[in-house]
Amino acid sequence: MEAGAEVVISGTKDTVANVAQEFCDRGLKAHGIKVDIGDREACEAAFNQAVETLGDLDILVNCAGVQARHPSEEFPFEDWDWVVNVNLNATFQLCQLAGRVFLKKGYGKIINLASMLSFFGGFTVPAYAASKGGVAQLTKALCNEWAGRGVNVNAIAPGYMDTDMNTALTDPSNPRCKEITDRIPAHRWGNGDDMKGAAVFLASRASDYVDGAVIPVDGGYWVK
Repeated sequence: MEAGAEVVISGTKDTVANVAQEFCDRGLKAHGIKVDIGDREACEAAFNQAVETLGDLDILVNCAGVQARHPSEEFPFEDWDWVVNVNLNATFQLCQLAGRVFLKKGYGKIINLASMLSFFGGFTVPAYAASKGGVAQLTKALCNEWAGRGVNVNAIAPGYMDTDMNTALTDPSNPRCKEITDRIPAHRWGNGDDMKGAAVFLASRASDYVDGAVIPVDGGYWVK
């Protein structure tokens, strides 16, 4: 939005409309749609509503994600299904829906949100690791089919981000917090602002010859 795009954001809570209005109050162009993208029919309906609202579609950013933590030997299948359905199945569905729009006009940008756990296994998060590994491979598979038809499909792999999803890890009393921070060459966890540059690059003409990439935005964590 700050780079000039008109955007539809989605969320599972009524507050999505308020968030969109807050962006509009800043002079940006935003619309909000309440939807659970884990519901396949609702996801498609929301996608169609978004395209109708915008009048066209040039960019899709798949950034919704959920998490559940349990020891793997005790991991409940209801949590497995929830995480994989939102993080991977819905990502494929939205890529497919957007791909149909983009392939008709020979242009489009798809940006999927992978993770450091697309590369690593993590601890007590087998569903999340599996889903984000799947997002990375899905990105490559769609690149193989669509890059030659004008559609760029890439992914961003955020490192450890100081967000609500990671409150269990950012708690200073958790020894993992220090372990992770000590490994990051940038000596800090990331935040939302750190994601902007990669997202704008992949959404713009500057990345027209970038296809199937999974770009770490991690303060150097992946290479240490």
